[in-house]
Amino acid sequence: MKKIVSGGQTGVDRAALDAALDAGFPCGGWCPRGRLAEDGRIPDRYPLSETPSTRYAERTEWNVRDSDGTLILTAGPLTGGTALTRTLAQNHAKPLFVLDLRRDVDMAAVLDWIERHGIQVLNIAGPRLRQQSEIYDLAYRFVRRLLAATGAEQK
Repeated sequence: MKKIVSGGQTGVDRAALDAALDAGFPCGGWCPRGRLAEDGRIPDRYPLSETPSTRYAERTEWNVRDSDGTLILTAGPLTGGTALTRTLAQNHAKPLFVLDLRRDVDMAAVLDWIERHGIQVLNIAGPRLRQQSEIYDLAYRFVRRLLAATGAEQK
């Protein structure tokens, strides 16, 4: 794994980007034009490129399309944009792993999936903060553990 991409939305997207930045690991991805998110403008600290439109769905599709596989982190059923991410990964025939962080997390299974599919650019997606209030902390801790387990953590 060489890079994490995500869309910059509150919740899982920001947790993944924050974990990568804090670990000194390469990250980026696509966000809507104007750096739109549910809490306003996505801060400039996140190295994201803007899509031509303000549509969240376009950002979601471009991150799926431009990555080698998508890891969905959730704390419950998939709804809204997270369910769309699953559908887009299937439509683009991209490897997909859905992990409910409220259950026992099998890090070995995630690492095996990454290796088996040769994933170099990993798209990490999931619900926004408004949909699952505990998801940021759960996702941040998981991504830091994932980076440490892959030997990618540099700080």
